[in-house]
Amino acid sequence: MYDMGTRERTLALVAEGRSLSSISKETGISRATIRSWRTCIEPRKRQGRACPRCQDEPAPPEEPAAYAYLLGLYLGDGHISAHRRGVHVMRIVLDQAWPGIIDACEAALYAVRPDNRVCRVKKQGCFAVSCFSKHWPCLFPQHGPGKKHERRIILEPWQQDIVDAHPWEFIRGLIHSDGCRIVNWTTKVIAGERKRYEYPRYFFTNVSEDIIRLFTDTLDRVHVEWKVNGRNVSIARKASVALLDIHVGPKY
Repeated sequence: MYDMGTRERTLALVAEGRSLSSISKETGISRATIRSWRTCIEPRKRQGRACPRCQDEPAPPEEPAAYAYLLGLYLGDGHISAHRRGVHVMRIVLDQAWPGIIDACEAALYAVRPDNRVCRVKKQGCFAVSCFSKHWPCLFPQHGPGKKHERRIILEPWQQDIVDAHPWEFIRGLIHSDGCRIVNWTTKVIAGERKRYEYPRYFFTNVSEDIIRLFTDTLDRVHVEWKVNGRNVSIARKASVALLDIHVGPKY
């Protein structure tokens, strides 16, 4: 048996996008146990924790790195909707081709709202990862009527502090939702022989100019060079791609 603190620290590592094998090696906890935690097999034991934003002196979430990742996912592929009796549901829709990202999303939701059950609903070609809570609107004040690209998306100062402290987690969440890593290729004639050269690059696509600006501003803070064309952001410089490979990597 593991105490709740051990479990939450382990789920925070999952939320960072780490593999089960590397987490198991670091913590000494079996891959099967970690897998059961992330797929809701073992119920949560601690209940009634207050929302950090609803206290007399509002505080940031207890797991800021997981929050930064979840914020990126939410701005890309998530939405919050009213349910009933003051409860809201956060849903993040993710391609079923990337089970590791679905697991990381689930772990991040648990890390931010540890007393609320997370579920995943299979849809055509994707999973909707959902969590019910009364506190999603105060944790994600970007929530509002209509589509995100039809309203202003501006981070609150406390959110910006979290993104500044954990920029790579925020970038990873955005790319995991609305980005990709691809390999381009070209040919060159060298000494009379045509050779093929491959080079990776990252793309991020979003309809909201505000969300694109949040993404590029954060790239600037970690010294990643980028170019933007309409709603598409491209990262192709070798050094910048190398940084993203270290901190984000291909979808999985």
